[in-house]
Amino acid sequence: MNKSRVLLFDIENSPNIGYVWGKFEQDVIDFQKEWYMLSFAYKWLGDKTVKAFSLPDFKSYKKDKTDDKELLKELWKLLDEADVVVGHNSNSFDIRKTNARFITNGFTKPSPYKTVDTLREARKTFFFNSNKLNHLSQLLGFGEKIETGGFKLWIECMSGNMKAWKQMVKYNKHDVVLLEKLYLTLRPWINNHPNRALMDEKERACPTCSSPDVIKQGFIYSRIGKYQKWQCKNCGAWSQSRVVEKEYVQSELK
Repeated sequence: MNKSRVLLFDIENSPNIGYVWGKFEQDVIDFQKEWYMLSFAYKWLGDKTVKAFSLPDFKSYKKDKTDDKELLKELWKLLDEADVVVGHNSNSFDIRKTNARFITNGFTKPSPYKTVDTLREARKTFFFNSNKLNHLSQLLGFGEKIETGGFKLWIECMSGNMKAWKQMVKYNKHDVVLLEKLYLTLRPWINNHPNRALMDEKERACPTCSSPDVIKQGFIYSRIGKYQKWQCKNCGAWSQSRVVEKEYVQSELK
Protein backbone atom coordinates (compact mmCIF):
# COMPACT_ATOMS: atom_id res chain seq x y z
CA MET A 1 0.00 0.00 0.00
CA ASN A 2 1.22 3.48 -0.87
CA LYS A 3 1.17 6.09 1.86
CA SER A 4 1.90 9.02 -0.43
CA ARG A 5 -1.05 10.82 -1.98
CA VAL A 6 -0.92 12.52 -5.38
CA LEU A 7 -3.54 15.20 -6.07
CA LEU A 8 -4.35 16.37 -9.60
CA PHE A 9 -6.30 19.63 -9.68
CA ASP A 10 -7.40 22.58 -11.80
CA ILE A 11 -9.12 25.85 -10.83
CA GLU A 12 -11.38 28.33 -12.58
CA ASN A 13 -11.66 31.94 -11.46
CA SER A 14 -13.50 35.12 -12.31
CA PRO A 15 -11.87 38.12 -13.99
CA ASN A 16 -11.14 41.39 -12.21
CA ILE A 17 -13.79 44.04 -12.85
CA GLY A 18 -13.07 47.69 -13.65
CA TYR A 19 -13.88 50.57 -16.01
CA VAL A 20 -11.86 51.48 -19.12
CA TRP A 21 -12.24 54.08 -21.87
CA GLY A 22 -11.31 51.83 -24.76
CA LYS A 23 -10.64 48.26 -25.90
CA PHE A 24 -6.88 48.10 -26.57
CA GLU A 25 -4.11 48.37 -23.95
CA GLN A 26 -6.15 50.61 -21.70
CA ASP A 27 -5.40 51.78 -18.19
CA VAL A 28 -8.10 50.92 -15.66
CA ILE A 29 -9.93 54.12 -14.74
CA ASP A 30 -11.75 52.70 -11.76
CA PHE A 31 -11.03 49.25 -10.30
CA GLN A 32 -14.29 47.76 -9.05
CA LYS A 33 -13.73 44.21 -7.79
CA GLU A 34 -10.98 41.65 -7.23
CA TRP A 35 -11.22 38.27 -8.91
CA TYR A 36 -12.43 35.28 -6.90
CA MET A 37 -12.47 31.51 -7.35
CA LEU A 38 -15.42 30.00 -9.23
CA SER A 39 -14.71 26.29 -9.04
CA PHE A 40 -12.07 23.62 -8.82
CA ALA A 41 -11.90 20.00 -9.97
CA TYR A 42 -9.65 17.33 -8.55
CA LYS A 43 -8.75 13.66 -8.57
CA TRP A 44 -6.58 11.54 -6.32
CA LEU A 45 -4.21 9.47 -8.43
CA GLY A 46 -5.49 5.89 -8.25
CA ASP A 47 -9.13 6.88 -7.72
CA LYS A 48 -11.65 6.32 -10.50
CA THR A 49 -13.63 9.56 -10.49
CA VAL A 50 -12.97 13.26 -10.89
CA LYS A 51 -14.80 15.43 -8.38
CA ALA A 52 -15.51 19.16 -8.32
CA PHE A 53 -16.82 21.97 -6.16
CA SER A 54 -18.27 25.27 -7.36
CA LEU A 55 -19.68 28.31 -5.58
CA PRO A 56 -23.38 27.25 -5.89
CA ASP A 57 -22.57 24.11 -3.85
CA PHE A 58 -22.50 26.21 -0.67
CA LYS A 59 -25.18 28.03 1.32
CA SER A 60 -23.15 31.24 1.27
CA TYR A 61 -23.86 31.54 -2.48
CA LYS A 62 -27.43 32.72 -1.84
CA LYS A 63 -26.20 35.69 0.20
CA ASP A 64 -23.11 36.56 -1.85
CA LYS A 65 -22.38 35.07 -5.28
CA THR A 66 -18.71 36.10 -4.94
CA ASP A 67 -18.01 34.55 -1.53
CA ASP A 68 -15.47 31.79 -2.17
CA LYS A 69 -14.43 31.08 1.44
CA GLU A 70 -16.32 27.79 1.78
CA LEU A 71 -15.06 26.69 -1.64
CA LEU A 72 -11.51 27.45 -0.57
CA LYS A 73 -11.98 25.54 2.67
CA GLU A 74 -12.59 22.36 0.66
CA LEU A 75 -9.51 22.98 -1.51
CA TRP A 76 -7.39 23.76 1.56
CA LYS A 77 -8.26 20.38 3.09
CA LEU A 78 -7.21 18.57 -0.09
CA LEU A 79 -3.91 20.41 -0.43
CA ASP A 80 -3.21 19.91 3.27
CA GLU A 81 -3.59 16.14 2.78
CA ALA A 82 -1.57 15.88 -0.45
CA ASP A 83 2.08 14.82 -0.63
CA VAL A 84 2.40 15.67 -4.34
CA VAL A 85 0.25 18.17 -6.25
CA VAL A 86 0.01 17.96 -10.05
CA GLY A 87 -1.36 20.61 -12.40
CA HIS A 88 -0.80 22.19 -15.80
CA ASN A 89 0.86 25.58 -15.32
CA SER A 90 0.03 25.06 -11.65
CA ASN A 91 3.31 26.36 -10.24
CA SER A 92 2.82 29.71 -11.94
CA PHE A 93 -0.98 29.95 -11.90
CA ASP A 94 -3.23 27.53 -9.98
CA ILE A 95 -1.15 27.23 -6.82
CA ARG A 96 -0.25 30.91 -6.62
CA LYS A 97 -3.82 31.99 -7.35
CA THR A 98 -5.08 29.59 -4.70
CA ASN A 99 -2.55 30.87 -2.17
CA ALA A 100 -3.67 34.44 -2.88
CA ARG A 101 -7.27 33.54 -2.07
CA PHE A 102 -6.20 31.55 0.99
CA ILE A 103 -4.36 34.45 2.59
CA THR A 104 -7.05 36.95 1.57
CA ASN A 105 -9.66 34.82 3.34
CA GLY A 106 -7.55 34.33 6.45
CA PHE A 107 -6.43 30.73 5.92
CA THR A 108 -3.14 29.46 7.26
CA LYS A 109 -0.64 27.76 4.95
CA PRO A 110 -1.50 24.11 4.14
CA SER A 111 0.94 21.35 5.04
CA PRO A 112 3.95 21.45 2.65
CA TYR A 113 3.74 19.36 -0.50
CA LYS A 114 5.85 18.66 -3.57
CA THR A 115 4.65 19.81 -6.99
CA VAL A 116 4.73 18.56 -10.56
CA ASP A 117 3.82 21.12 -13.23
CA THR A 118 3.17 19.33 -16.53
CA LEU A 119 3.54 22.57 -18.49
CA ARG A 120 6.97 23.17 -17.00
CA GLU A 121 8.02 19.56 -17.64
CA ALA A 122 6.80 19.72 -21.26
CA ARG A 123 8.86 22.87 -21.84
CA LYS A 124 11.92 21.47 -20.09
CA THR A 125 12.21 18.13 -21.89
CA PHE A 126 10.49 18.53 -25.27
CA PHE A 127 10.10 21.02 -28.12
CA PHE A 128 6.38 20.94 -28.95
CA ASN A 129 4.79 23.58 -31.15
CA SER A 130 2.60 24.47 -28.19
CA ASN A 131 2.66 23.38 -24.57
CA LYS A 132 -1.00 24.18 -23.92
CA LEU A 133 -3.06 21.39 -22.41
CA ASN A 134 -5.43 21.25 -25.37
CA HIS A 135 -2.65 21.00 -27.96
CA LEU A 136 -0.71 18.33 -26.05
CA SER A 137 -3.88 16.32 -25.42
CA GLN A 138 -4.74 16.33 -29.12
CA LEU A 139 -1.16 15.63 -30.23
CA LEU A 140 -0.74 12.70 -27.82
CA GLY A 141 -4.15 11.25 -28.58
CA PHE A 142 -6.06 11.96 -25.36
CA GLY A 143 -8.85 14.05 -26.89
CA GLU A 144 -9.46 17.74 -26.47
CA LYS A 145 -10.85 20.30 -24.07
CA ILE A 146 -14.61 20.87 -23.94
CA GLU A 147 -15.85 23.90 -25.87
CA THR A 148 -17.09 26.63 -23.54
CA GLY A 149 -18.41 29.15 -26.03
CA GLY A 150 -15.78 31.61 -24.85
CA PHE A 151 -15.77 34.19 -22.09
CA LYS A 152 -19.58 34.34 -22.11
CA LEU A 153 -19.66 31.19 -19.96
CA TRP A 154 -17.75 33.01 -17.18
CA ILE A 155 -20.12 35.98 -17.43
CA GLU A 156 -23.17 33.70 -17.22
CA CYS A 157 -21.78 31.93 -14.17
CA MET A 158 -21.07 35.23 -12.46
CA SER A 159 -24.66 36.31 -13.13
CA GLY A 160 -26.02 33.14 -11.50
CA ASN A 161 -27.06 31.09 -14.53
CA MET A 162 -27.25 27.52 -13.17
CA LYS A 163 -27.10 25.97 -16.64
CA ALA A 164 -23.82 27.81 -17.19
CA TRP A 165 -22.53 26.56 -13.84
CA LYS A 166 -23.15 22.95 -14.88
CA GLN A 167 -21.20 23.56 -18.08
CA MET A 168 -18.37 25.21 -16.12
CA VAL A 169 -18.06 22.24 -13.76
CA LYS A 170 -18.13 19.81 -16.70
CA TYR A 171 -15.38 21.82 -18.42
CA ASN A 172 -13.33 22.01 -15.21
CA LYS A 173 -13.58 18.25 -14.53
CA HIS A 174 -12.67 17.30 -18.10
CA ASP A 175 -9.47 19.36 -17.82
CA VAL A 176 -8.44 17.12 -14.90
CA VAL A 177 -9.17 14.02 -17.01
CA LEU A 178 -6.79 15.36 -19.66
CA LEU A 179 -4.29 16.45 -17.01
CA GLU A 180 -4.05 12.96 -15.56
CA LYS A 181 -3.43 11.39 -18.96
CA LEU A 182 -0.76 13.95 -19.75
CA TYR A 183 0.89 13.50 -16.36
CA LEU A 184 1.07 9.71 -16.69
CA THR A 185 2.55 10.06 -20.18
CA LEU A 186 5.19 12.59 -19.13
CA ARG A 187 5.94 10.95 -15.79
CA PRO A 188 8.77 8.60 -16.87
CA TRP A 189 10.51 11.57 -18.54
CA ILE A 190 10.52 13.71 -15.38
CA ASN A 191 14.06 13.57 -13.99
CA ASN A 192 13.39 15.21 -10.62
CA HIS A 193 10.01 13.72 -9.84
CA PRO A 194 9.24 13.68 -6.08
CA ASN A 195 10.53 10.44 -4.57
CA ARG A 196 7.39 8.47 -3.76
CA ALA A 197 9.35 5.35 -2.77
CA LEU A 198 10.95 7.38 0.00
CA MET A 199 7.56 8.77 1.05
CA ASP A 200 6.17 5.22 1.15
CA GLU A 201 9.27 3.91 2.99
CA LYS A 202 10.01 1.30 0.33
CA GLU A 203 13.64 0.24 0.08
CA ARG A 204 13.49 -1.24 -3.41
CA ALA A 205 10.88 0.52 -5.50
CA CYS A 206 10.56 3.07 -8.30
CA PRO A 207 11.20 6.59 -6.95
CA THR A 208 8.71 8.00 -9.47
CA CYS A 209 5.61 5.83 -8.93
CA SER A 210 6.57 3.71 -5.88
CA SER A 211 6.03 0.42 -7.70
CA PRO A 212 8.25 -2.48 -6.53
CA ASP A 213 8.26 -3.85 -10.09
CA VAL A 214 11.74 -2.63 -11.05
CA ILE A 215 14.43 -4.46 -13.00
CA LYS A 216 18.18 -4.05 -13.42
CA GLN A 217 19.10 -2.52 -16.78
CA GLY A 218 22.84 -2.00 -17.04
CA PHE A 219 24.92 0.69 -15.40
CA ILE A 220 25.35 4.45 -15.39
CA TYR A 221 28.71 6.11 -14.91
CA SER A 222 29.77 9.34 -13.27
CA ARG A 223 33.34 10.65 -13.43
CA ILE A 224 34.28 8.66 -10.33
CA GLY A 225 31.78 5.83 -9.96
CA LYS A 226 29.70 3.06 -11.49
CA TYR A 227 26.06 2.71 -10.40
CA GLN A 228 23.34 0.14 -11.03
CA LYS A 229 20.63 1.40 -13.40
CA TRP A 230 16.98 0.40 -12.86
CA GLN A 231 13.82 0.68 -14.95
CA CYS A 232 10.28 0.53 -13.61
CA LYS A 233 8.03 -1.92 -15.45
CA ASN A 234 4.96 -0.07 -14.16
CA CYS A 235 5.59 3.54 -15.27
CA GLY A 236 8.76 3.19 -17.39
CA ALA A 237 10.87 5.62 -15.36
CA TRP A 238 14.62 5.14 -14.90
CA SER A 239 16.53 5.40 -11.66
CA GLN A 240 19.92 4.45 -10.25
CA SER A 241 21.25 3.01 -7.03
CA ARG A 242 22.82 5.43 -4.60
CA VAL A 243 25.47 2.87 -3.60
CA VAL A 244 28.46 2.86 -5.91
CA GLU A 245 29.24 -0.46 -7.59
CA LYS A 246 32.79 0.46 -8.42
CA GLU A 247 34.73 3.60 -7.60
CA TYR A 248 37.47 5.09 -9.72
CA VAL A 249 40.66 5.75 -7.80
CA GLN A 250 43.46 7.46 -9.70
CA SER A 251 46.87 5.92 -9.10
CA GLU A 252 49.50 8.13 -7.57
CA LEU A 253 52.36 9.10 -9.84
CA LYS A 254 55.73 7.75 -8.77
